[in-house]
Amino acid sequence: MTPASGRARQSLVTEDPSRSRAERRRSLRQDAFNIPNVLTMGRIVMIPLCLWLLDKDTPKAGFWAALVFTGAALTDVLDGYLARKLGVVSVLGKLIDPLADKLLVMACLVWMVKMDRMPAWAVIVLLAREFSVTSLRSVAASEGVIISAGQEGKTKTALQMLGIILLLSGYPYHLSYAGLDLGVVDLANVGRVLVYLSLVFSVASMAQYLSLFSAAVEAKEEKLRTDESSRSVNDRA
Repeated sequence: MTPASGRARQSLVTEDPSRSRAERRRSLRQDAFNIPNVLTMGRIVMIPLCLWLLDKDTPKAGFWAALVFTGAALTDVLDGYLARKLGVVSVLGKLIDPLADKLLVMACLVWMVKMDRMPAWAVIVLLAREFSVTSLRSVAASEGVIISAGQEGKTKTALQMLGIILLLSGYPYHLSYAGLDLGVVDLANVGRVLVYLSLVFSVASMAQYLSLFSAAVEAKEEKLRTDESSRSVNDRA
């Protein structure tokens, strides 16, 4: 056997399609069972449990629904930290992590409309914003532009999460703090106000995303024009 034929045979073995597919399947299987992704999938499993508790429409069930939602929200912070700490950031994780977040928030907000704790128009605006930003970031990524969440987006998320937790609790409670009697406070009303505030930051962050996307695309096109001009000058030289 000549060296050339040996190299050709080695190349054929290396590029065996069936072996490549088996490696990809094994990799996805391993990704699915790493700790951060298990936590993320657990967050998705918590959604029907949260809605089942809400459907009971009692103060006790509402308390447990808020507790389940809070636990799910905490796993969002934990799985991201563990993925970076353990060095197991994966394609599967990048797909299901934001999907789990949006499914959790959207399911609870839509259920709040059914329970008359949130007006439909506010939920529609919030969902439209989420779909729009997700689409915008996907288009930006396809153009090689990465848009990170700004301060407005982070504030929106914090207000929205806290507002949903209070909406899930959703009943009047007699509250006191440091010996001060606060009287009867309807947590649903407080949660609704926080979600309304998150709407303001949602619109502001949407405008910020559009501005960043426009600036990044213009910068990329300018760079391409500059590169083409340089090549054209070199060709003439």
